[in-house]
Amino acid sequence: METPPASLIGDMDTSQPQQRREENPHENLKSTTEIRQQPQDCPTEILELRVSSALASRVLEKPQETEKLAAGLQGDSVKSPGSTSEMPEPLPASDLWYCPDGSFVKKIIIRGHGLDKPKLGSCCRVLAFGFPFGSGLPEGWTEITMGLGPWREGTWGELIEKCLESMRQGEEAQLQISEHPESPFRLTLASFTQGRDSWELEASEKEALAKKERTRGTELFRAGNPEGAARCYGRALRLLLTLPPPGPPERTVLHANLAACQLLLGQPQLAAQSCDRVLEREPDHLKALYRRGVAQAALGNLDKATADLRKVLAVDPKNRAAQEELGKVIIQGKKRDAGLAQGLRKMFG
Repeated sequence: METPPASLIGDMDTSQPQQRREENPHENLKSTTEIRQQPQDCPTEILELRVSSALASRVLEKPQETEKLAAGLQGDSVKSPGSTSEMPEPLPASDLWYCPDGSFVKKIIIRGHGLDKPKLGSCCRVLAFGFPFGSGLPEGWTEITMGLGPWREGTWGELIEKCLESMRQGEEAQLQISEHPESPFRLTLASFTQGRDSWELEASEKEALAKKERTRGTELFRAGNPEGAARCYGRALRLLLTLPPPGPPERTVLHANLAACQLLLGQPQLAAQSCDRVLEREPDHLKALYRRGVAQAALGNLDKATADLRKVLAVDPKNRAAQEELGKVIIQGKKRDAGLAQGLRKMFG
């Protein structure tokens, strides 16, 4: 795929001044809680960003991979050296929990008590074993706040937070993760404070939280981390999508920024969908037109790419990035046409 020039893709829409997120888990819940992951309500283009592309392709496209993960959690008994045919007893279905996006399977080792589970702003005391260095979760006992802190910005943070959202107090679980099937990980939720569901927040609170996520996403993008930025933009969008239509104008900016991340992550189909959301509200949004043109070119839809790029140049004839991209599309189209002509000559020659 032709990657768009970094100068244009990186020209993020930042009408609000950047601000550092507070990392004190004991602040007022209204100012510190972050966006809870709700995969069942997520648009397709956002949901795919919750896990790495390699992870998603292995599990979502191959359901048998999830079955292998579950099978890996069933063999706790040690076989004797001479026994090769003996199979472990299958676990009851209630002892296994499958993450909806297929990223991991959780086996409950010790059941928790009560009905409540961690929510937005819950301060959780957890015990972790087996997680790799750099996962954002220290080995041993630690306290983390749901929706707050740098620990949740990477792929591991996403997995840990999704697991904690499914746990009850006192529960100990073993995780079998699709990207690391040979290494089970242990997580114990000793206690947690009361939190809130996102639907309990006022509209002003949701907009404030979305603004924080957008600011953090732009910081990560500028630091060369489009994957982390995309997660922030996705969390902000999921929160704003719960507001009554037409929703705040912030959604347009977030979709445009998300498209820039998706292009850099090699996801042109998702980038085109994000640009569609922008152009539904603002048909002349130049950045969205340019980014959709780049995405369509990467998908091989040269006519659609040409149309979008020409629209950009009609409004901004000196847009160098659009000029260069259109030139590449024209050359690509000529090569395609030449190949078709050659094939026809062979067929009828």
